[in-house]
Amino acid sequence: MTVIGMSTRELSRLDALIRLQDGRISVEDAARELGLGRRQVYRLLQRFEDKGPAGLVSGKRGQPSNRSHGQAFRSTILGLVREHYADFGPTLAAEKLAERHRLRIGVETLRQWMIADGLWIRRKDRVRTVHQPRHRRDCLGELVQIDGCEHCWFEDRAPPCTLLVFVDDATSRLMELRFVASESAFDYFQATQGYLEQHGKPLAFYSDKHSVFRVQRREAASGDGYTQFGRALATLGIEIICAHTPQAKGRVERVHLTLQDRLVKELRLCGISDVETANAFLPGFVESYNARFARPPRNAKDLHRPVRPDEDLREILAWREERTVTHNLTLQYDKILFLLEPTDLTRALARKRVTVVNYPDGDLRIRWRGIDLPFRSFFDKLRTVEPSAIVDTKRLGSVLEWIKERQATYGPAWNGSHPQRRRTANNMRPRPASRQPTLL
Repeated sequence: MTVIGMSTRELSRLDALIRLQDGRISVEDAARELGLGRRQVYRLLQRFEDKGPAGLVSGKRGQPSNRSHGQAFRSTILGLVREHYADFGPTLAAEKLAERHRLRIGVETLRQWMIADGLWIRRKDRVRTVHQPRHRRDCLGELVQIDGCEHCWFEDRAPPCTLLVFVDDATSRLMELRFVASESAFDYFQATQGYLEQHGKPLAFYSDKHSVFRVQRREAASGDGYTQFGRALATLGIEIICAHTPQAKGRVERVHLTLQDRLVKELRLCGISDVETANAFLPGFVESYNARFARPPRNAKDLHRPVRPDEDLREILAWREERTVTHNLTLQYDKILFLLEPTDLTRALARKRVTVVNYPDGDLRIRWRGIDLPFRSFFDKLRTVEPSAIVDTKRLGSVLEWIKERQATYGPAWNGSHPQRRRTANNMRPRPASRQPTLL
C-alpha cells in the first residue's frame, strides 16, 4: 500500500478530475472550479490518466527552494550571530546584521537557523520558572507586610486616595489601616506610630521597592543605605525587607482586592465620603474583618516587643536632615532660607552642622546637640522659579489635586512660584499657622 502525501490544493484538483472523468461535470465547470484554463485542465487530466493521483503531486516537493540561501551564506550569518549576538533574539539580531554588516535576512529564516544551531530556544520549549508558595511565618509579629493602595475608595463621592495597609504574615490579620492622600514618608511615619502604640514593635516589615523604603539613586551608594523611614526603623530595631516582585508579598496584594470590594461597599452604606470620617470608621471595620478572615498562627507566641520608655516615637518617626550654617547664620532646607536668631549660642555655630527635624504634623525644628535654636523663615526673591519637581507615580494624583487647589485659590496667574509650591515636591502637608513662613 502506497501512501501519497498531497496538499489541500492537490486534493481539490483530484476531486475535480475524478468528477470530470466520470462525466459528472464539464471541462468548463472544472476549469472554473479550479481557477485554471481549459488547456491546463486537459494537461492535468492526461497526467491523472497516465500516473494516477501521484501525477498531481508537485514535482518540487522535497527539493530545495529556488530562493534558498547557500550554505556559505548561512555559515557566515550563524558565525556572526555566534560571535557578536549570541544572546540576541532573532528580530534584534536580524536588525543588527543589516545595520552593521549589510547582510539582510528574513527574521523567520534567521529564527529557524538559530533554533537548528542551538542559538535560540522557542518560548514553548523553554524551562518555565517555578514559583513555589512561601509558607506563612509561625508567630504573630514575626513579619508584617505593608503597602499602599490607590483606589476610588469613595467611588464618585470624592477623589481617589491611598489606603496604607499593614497585614500580619502569620495570621492575615489587619494590623493597621489608614487613609492618606498618597504614599509618602510622613504618612508612613504616622501610620507606623499608630501601629507601634497599639501592637508594639514587630521583627520586620515586608514592603515593595518604593522610594520610602529603599534608596533608589545610584549616587547615594556611598551613604548608609537608609531612607528616612529605614533610619527610623533601624533606631527602633525593626528590619525592613523589600520584595523583588509584587507576587512575593501576595498576602497584602490579595488583601487589597478584598478591601476594594468590601471596604468600598461598607463606606457607601455608611455614607462616608471623606478621609477623616473614614479613618474614624476603620477600627470597627478592622475588628469585624479580622473576626471573619484572620486565622490562628502555628505558634501562639507574640513576637511584638513593647516600645521602651526611652523611645520617643514622635522624635524617632520624623524627617531629619543636616545643614551647614553660613557666616550669616542662615541655612537652606526644602527650598526655604531659614535665618537663625543671633544669640550667643547661634553666633558660635557659623560653618557648623545643625539638624533640621520635620515632624509629620507639620512642626519643624532646627537643633544643635539636642538644643532647639530660634529661627525664622525667609523666601529668597531670586528663587521664585524652581525646576520641575520629580514626583513618584504613586503620588501623581495627589500632586495634581494640590495644583488644582492652588490654581483655584490664586487664579490663572499662579505659575508655581508662590511660596507654598514647595509642598508639591515634598510631603504637601499643611503647615500649622505658628510655623507659616514669613515673606520679607
